Amino acid sequence: MFARIPTNKIRRCLSGPRYGVIAVGFGITLVTLAMSVCEPNHLASAASPEKEVVRYSDFGAKGDGQTDDIDAIVKAHAHANEHGLPVKADDDATYYIGGRNRTAVIQTDTDFGTAAFIIDDTDVQDRRAHVFLVSSRHEPFRLKGITPLKKNQEKIDVSLPSACLVIATNSHVRRYIRFGPNQNQGSPQTDVFIVDKDGSVDMDAPIIWDFDRITALTAHPMDDTTLTISGGRFTTIANAAESRYTYYSRGIAIRRSHVVVDGLEHYVIDEGDQGAPYSGFINVANCAHVTVQNTVLTGRKTYRTIGSAGVPVSMGSYDISLNRALYVSFVNCSQTNDIMDRTYWGIMGSNYCKNLVYDNCTFSRFDAHMGVANATIRNSTLGHQGINAIGTGTFTVENSTIYGRTLINLRSDYGSTWQGEVVIRDCVFVPAGGRPVRANLIGGSYSGQHDFGYTCYMPERITIDTLHIDDSNHPANYEGPAIFANFNPRMTDDSYVEEFPYVITKEVILKNVTTASGKALRLSDNPFLFRNVKLTTD
Repeated sequence: MFARIPTNKIRRCLSGPRYGVIAVGFGITLVTLAMSVCEPNHLASAASPEKEVVRYSDFGAKGDGQTDDIDAIVKAHAHANEHGLPVKADDDATYYIGGRNRTAVIQTDTDFGTAAFIIDDTDVQDRRAHVFLVSSRHEPFRLKGITPLKKNQEKIDVSLPSACLVIATNSHVRRYIRFGPNQNQGSPQTDVFIVDKDGSVDMDAPIIWDFDRITALTAHPMDDTTLTISGGRFTTIANAAESRYTYYSRGIAIRRSHVVVDGLEHYVIDEGDQGAPYSGFINVANCAHVTVQNTVLTGRKTYRTIGSAGVPVSMGSYDISLNRALYVSFVNCSQTNDIMDRTYWGIMGSNYCKNLVYDNCTFSRFDAHMGVANATIRNSTLGHQGINAIGTGTFTVENSTIYGRTLINLRSDYGSTWQGEVVIRDCVFVPAGGRPVRANLIGGSYSGQHDFGYTCYMPERITIDTLHIDDSNHPANYEGPAIFANFNPRMTDDSYVEEFPYVITKEVILKNVTTASGKALRLSDNPFLFRNVKLTTD
C-alpha cells in the first residue's frame, strides 16, 4: 500500500558532476539530456567530493517502498558529512527502512523533499536506536575544577573554545522524587545552561540550582551555523510489543545546537491492541536553539501497564520529546489526529528544559515533567490534556484556546510546583473540552507529606488579563469557576500540619474575566488554603 509503482523505469546517468535521466518504458527510450556515460542507480563508487548534492540513489537506494534502503541512506550521509555536501532525497521515491540497528548520521543540510519514508517497527533489533541522528562535528568534553555552582551565578571560571551548552550533575542530591502510581526515588540534581567562551552564563536561561558538589560537568560545543532539515513524509508502522515501559526511539534525534526542521510530516499506522510506547519521533536533547516549523506530527495510542506502585497506569507515549534542551520552539505545527481524542496520549513531554515555545500550534498537550524554566504558549490551541507543567521562571499563555480539564495543571506527581510567575492574556478556556465539570483555572494537589527533593511553590503572582471561560455546559449546583482547585481538601484549618510546607501564591491580578455561565470567578472551594492570597481586580 505504500510503494508507488512507476509506469516507467528510471535510472540516473552520470555526465560530469550533473545527472541526466533516461526513462525506459513500453519499448520507448526518451533521452532528456545528452551524456557520455550511463551507469546504474547504485553509484557508491562513483560518488565524488565534486558533486553538488548527494542523493540516496547514488549509493544504491531503490526507493521502491519495499527494498530496505537504510544502508544506502547511512552511506549517503556519511559521504556528505565527510565532504561537507548537502543531501537531497528523490522526490518520487518511497524509502523503506526496516528494523535493523542502523543509524544515519546527519551533519549537513538535508532536504527530504516530497519523498516518502516507511519506518517499519514490527521487528526491531534495537528499539533504542534512532533512524536519523543530527549531530555536531564537535565532541563534548568534561570541565574540571569548577565548584561550587550557585543559582543565578553569572559567570564561571573557565575559558572555552566557543559557546557551549553545559550540563551539570550532582549525583549526591536527588530531585523530582515522584509521587503516585509511577513513584520513584528521584533523579540526580541536573542543570543545563549556556556559557560563552569567556565563561559568562546566558542569564535568560539561568542556573536554577545550587551545586555544593559537582559529580559531572560536561560542555557541548555549540555550532555557530544553522543546519536545516526540510520536507519528508514519514510513516511509522507501529510496534506491537508487550505494553511495558520499553520505550522505542526510532525517529529523528537532534543532538546539535542551531537546527531548523521545516515542513516534515509524520504519520503512524497499525497501532493494535498492544504496543510499547515511543520516546519521540522528534527527540531533542543536549542542545539549544532548535526550531521545528510547518510540521505535522501524530499523537500515539495510549496503552496501559502496571506502574511502579503496582497499580495500572496509562503509559506516556510521545511524538515530541525534549530533554536537557534550551530555546526549543514549535512554530506553525499541528497533529494528524483529533486533539480531543483521549485514546491518544499527549503529543509532547519534556525534562530539564528552558525557554520552550509553542507558537501557532494545534496540539493535544504541552507537558514539562522534571521541570521547565520559562515557557510560552501563544496563538495556539491545546486539546484534551491541555497544559501540564512544573518548573520555574515565567509561564506565559497568550491568544490561545485551552481545552484541558484546567487552564494550567501543576503536576501533582512532582509537587504541583511553579517557582515564579504565570501570565494569562487574551485566552479562551473551555473546561474539559465542554464536558460538564466544575471549572478551575489552576489545577493540582499537594498534601504536604511527601518529600519531592525541593521546596514546592505555587506561582508567586498570577496575572490574568482578558480571559473568557466557556463553562456553559456545567453540572448541577455549579457555583462558578474557581481560580484554584482544592489542592488539599484535608487542610481546612490550622490543625493540619504539613511536614513539607507549600508556599502559596501571594497575589492574583484579574482584568476582564468573563464566563459563559454568567457566574463570577471564585477564589477556590478551599478558601482557607488560599486565605492569604491578595486578589486584585480591575
